[in-house]
Amino acid sequence: MTMHINLAKPFYGLFLLMVLSSGVFAQTGRFQQAANYQMDVDMDVKTNQYKGTQVLIYTNNSPDTLHRVFYHLYFNAFQPGSMMDERSRSIADPDRRVGDRISKLKPDEIGYLRVSSLTMNGKSVEYKEVGTILEVELAEPILPNSDAKFEMAFNGQVPVQIRRSGRDSSEGVRYSMSQWYPKMSEYDEQGWHANPYIGREFYGIWGDFDIKITIDKTFVLGGTGYLQNPNEIGHGYEDKGVKVAPVKGDKLTWHFKAPHVHDFMWAADPKYRHDKFLMESGVTVHHLYIPTDDVTENWVKLMDYTPKAIEFMSKHFGQYPYKQFSVIQGGDGGMEYPMATLVTGGRNLNGLVGVMAHELAHSWYQGVIATNEALYPWMDEGFTSYASALTMSAIYKASEAPLRGSYSGYYRLVKSGKEEPMSTHGDHYDTNGAYSSAAYSKGAVFMAQMGYIIGEEARDKGILSYWNTWGFKHPNVNDFVRIMEKESGLELDWYKEYFVYTTKTIDYAVKKMTPQGDQTDITLERIGLMPMPIDLVITYKDGTSEMVYLPLEMMRGDKAAEAGAPTRVISEDWPWTNLTKTIRINKKSDLIKSIEIDPSKRLADIDQDNNKLEF
Repeated sequence: MTMHINLAKPFYGLFLLMVLSSGVFAQTGRFQQAANYQMDVDMDVKTNQYKGTQVLIYTNNSPDTLHRVFYHLYFNAFQPGSMMDERSRSIADPDRRVGDRISKLKPDEIGYLRVSSLTMNGKSVEYKEVGTILEVELAEPILPNSDAKFEMAFNGQVPVQIRRSGRDSSEGVRYSMSQWYPKMSEYDEQGWHANPYIGREFYGIWGDFDIKITIDKTFVLGGTGYLQNPNEIGHGYEDKGVKVAPVKGDKLTWHFKAPHVHDFMWAADPKYRHDKFLMESGVTVHHLYIPTDDVTENWVKLMDYTPKAIEFMSKHFGQYPYKQFSVIQGGDGGMEYPMATLVTGGRNLNGLVGVMAHELAHSWYQGVIATNEALYPWMDEGFTSYASALTMSAIYKASEAPLRGSYSGYYRLVKSGKEEPMSTHGDHYDTNGAYSSAAYSKGAVFMAQMGYIIGEEARDKGILSYWNTWGFKHPNVNDFVRIMEKESGLELDWYKEYFVYTTKTIDYAVKKMTPQGDQTDITLERIGLMPMPIDLVITYKDGTSEMVYLPLEMMRGDKAAEAGAPTRVISEDWPWTNLTKTIRINKKSDLIKSIEIDPSKRLADIDQDNNKLEF
């Protein structure tokens, strides 16, 4: 089945109908599982413990018969001796938010998720808790293209705030409830992805969430999903002029529904202030924060920027597909979730807008494109960093080089000697620093440099085509590269193979200029191990300039001339096996003022001191 989604305007109901109509996509040869949750949870704010029931309708759209399933029990990571604890205490550069804190948690400070009963289609199943994974042996297999109904009772304890989720943060937020429920693991063409939780990223199944949270009536909640009973709740969610129903008893039940998301987060605090803004597109922006002297002013100003960011990203990266987005004070920094983000509140305005823009951009690359972040963290964090840098330049402070920070981060990584290939599984980098620089900085450079290789117009069209083609389908690096090949007409597998799968670097030099009568020979040298096409700009003493374009032979074509660039002359292809290349121009050498490789600085050349000769 081939699906086409019109992204020219919001498509809330339509896109859900189209996406949910089938979990199998013929044009990709792949499938998407579905997991629809219904949960009722009762929170005790005195003990920080909760009890819940879960009904999960799991759809096996794969061609495989499943005999086992796996649930994530993320909160179990916050116990002394867990894999997250051991990893944090053994890695050379531990996350300062974690350090050895987990090892010191007391019984009432740890986190846990415990399943007390589980059935499939009314039959008991055998299950075993193994750290942060529940291993389930099924009483009967789940056949291809069939559904199974899992019913579960579970209980949990919210850990003190350490990493992403938790209670009683340093800013006084009571609950940041992410990764809080037993969550079915993803199964795709590579099989199960039941990765233990050691502090990295996530991979989930799209589905519908119907969640009821019962909690002390003084608490204000926000997060993923549309509130179904606003006129019972109040707290700024109710329609204007509608009288809120009186609350009976000490608790109140919040009812949320979230269509076609791969996770559900919520946060709660009795001190939250709730601001909201309805955009012309129909998207409602919610801000929830604790009003204090160092928070309120900047959060009020933030409401000027969140809608602008949504508008910019929708235009350049694909129409935002949900009817709301919430920015909520909580967590331990900034972390993305469907339809919402948790961010710490005590920031200056620049920092607050910046982290909002970054976490919002995840709504595209983690929320809808949703590559497997464990296998391809750079396709989420890197593409998100690229998108948020452009957004910040557009809505907050204009920059001639918005990606300069990403390039600098990549160059520092190379010089550190600790770089690992971007194909490394996110959990298995030797250092946190190498992971972060590869995922965030080098990943952003991958996207920016794509514009150098194929031209920015083709790259930008490719970004929108990527959204249209691969939204809600968990693409991988090959899928992205193929989109860019189709937009540009160039062969790009070499770029992926060098920049993703190796740590080989780019280093080109202008080696020499040799007079040849009325002509001039210019010799270029490839010093680094990674080949690239070259934009060589020659500036003359009369102020004019021209570009000599040297495509790689293995690109099987040329990028289109780019707007704003000097008049271009296309040289013969440069085979990657040749370490030097000499070109001849029809100008005398004494007319030349300078010769420079890539004045645009989009080429990630690790030594730019040898990129230019001046005369």
